[in-house]
Amino acid sequence: MEALTKQGNSLLHNKVYMRVYSAYATASFGDWFDSLAIQVLVGYRWQASPLMLALIPVAMALPTILLGSVAGVAADRLNKLKLMRVCDLLTAFLTVLLLFAPNMLWLLPMLALRSAISTLNVPAQQSLTRSIVREDQLLQASSLNGLVNQGSKIAGPLLGGLALTLLTPQWCILLNAIMRGGSYLLLLSVRNIRTEEGDEADASEERVPLRTMWKEGWSFMLGSRILLNMMLFGLAGALVIQVIDYQFTSLFRVFSPTGESVLGWMVAASGVGAVLIIVVLGKLSQAISYTWRLGMGYVLIGVPVAGLGLLPPGASVVWVLVLGFVLGMGNGIFAVAFNYMLQKETPPHMTGRIFGIQNTVLSAVLIIAPLMGGLLVEYAGPARIFLIFGLLQAILGLIGLIFGRVLWQENKRVEASTVEQAS
Repeated sequence: MEALTKQGNSLLHNKVYMRVYSAYATASFGDWFDSLAIQVLVGYRWQASPLMLALIPVAMALPTILLGSVAGVAADRLNKLKLMRVCDLLTAFLTVLLLFAPNMLWLLPMLALRSAISTLNVPAQQSLTRSIVREDQLLQASSLNGLVNQGSKIAGPLLGGLALTLLTPQWCILLNAIMRGGSYLLLLSVRNIRTEEGDEADASEERVPLRTMWKEGWSFMLGSRILLNMMLFGLAGALVIQVIDYQFTSLFRVFSPTGESVLGWMVAASGVGAVLIIVVLGKLSQAISYTWRLGMGYVLIGVPVAGLGLLPPGASVVWVLVLGFVLGMGNGIFAVAFNYMLQKETPPHMTGRIFGIQNTVLSAVLIIAPLMGGLLVEYAGPARIFLIFGLLQAILGLIGLIFGRVLWQENKRVEASTVEQAS
C-alpha cells in the first residue's frame, strides 16, 4: 500500500494514480476527436436522416446493456490494469477499421463491436481508482476525472474542427486510434499496483462464482436507498436528454447548413463551462449540498437545450457558444457529483459491479430515446423537439431541488467530514 501511504494530501503525489489518470486523459481526448468526426461524416458528408443518426447511439448502447453488469463483475474479479490495457489495444485496432467503413451498414456494426470492448473499460477504471486513492481523496479524484472529460471537450472539438476544415473526418478518427495507443503505453508503464484492502478483496472474490458476484452487485444496489434513488434520477435525466443528444447535427444543419464546425464550437464552449464550474466547485465543496448540485445540474442542462431550439436560422454563432457554455456548467456540476456519490456509497470491492450496473441502466435508454428522438425530429423538426425536451430536463432538475434532501437523505449525512479536498 505504498502508493497510498507515501502520498501527501494532493493526488499529484500519487505516481500510480497520475499515470492511470494520464492514460484516461489521453483516451478521453481521442474519443472527442472520434465522436465529432463520426457525427460530421454521417450528418454532413453522407447526409443521413435524423433516424439514421439516432441509430449511432443505439449501436453503441446495445453492447453496454447486454454486457454492462457482467463487465462490472469482470472488473472486480480480474486484474483491472491488464483489462484496461487490452481494452485500449482492441479499441485502437477497431478504430482504425472504422476508416474503411463505406456506409452506415458497415459503420454501425463496427461501432457496436468497439462499444462492447469499451464496456469493460469504464468499471475497470473506476474500480482501479477506488483501489489506489484514499477515502478522503475520492471527490478530488472524481473532480480530476471530470476535468479531463470536460477539458477534452475544449481541445478535442477545437482541433477536430480545424482538422475537418483542412482535411477530412477520417483524420480525426485516426487521431483517436493513435491516442488509444498512447493510453496503452502509459498503462504499460504502471507496474505492481497493490493495496492491502484490494488484495484481500481479490483473494476472496476469486473463490466466489461469477453468477453470485453478479447477484450481489444488483442486491446491494437495490438495497441501498441512496444508490437506488441516484440511479433512478440519473436514468430519468438520461432518458430526456438522450432524445436530442445525437440530433445536434440535425439542428445545426438547419441553423447553419454549411457550417460543419458549429457543432465543434458548441461542444468546445460546453467543455469550457464544465471545466470552470468544476474548478469553482472544488473550492466550495463543503458549502454546497448534493441536492443543489444534482438538481441545478439538470436545470442548467435543460435551459440552454431549450434555448438552442429557439434560435432562428442564421442567428449569430455567439448564442450557440453562450448556450453551450451554460450547458457545460450543468453537465460538469451533475457528472462530478453523481460519480462521486456512487463511489462514496459503494464498498471498494463492489465498485466495478456498481459502475457496471450504472452503465447497463443508463445505456438502456440509448435504445429507446435516440430512436424516439429521430422519429420526433423527422415529424416535428429539431427546433421544437429541442425546446420541449430542454424544458422537461429543467423541470426534472427543479424536482431534484425540491425533493433532493429526502432522496439523498442529506439530513442524516455530515458532508463536511467526508468531502474534504486538498487546498
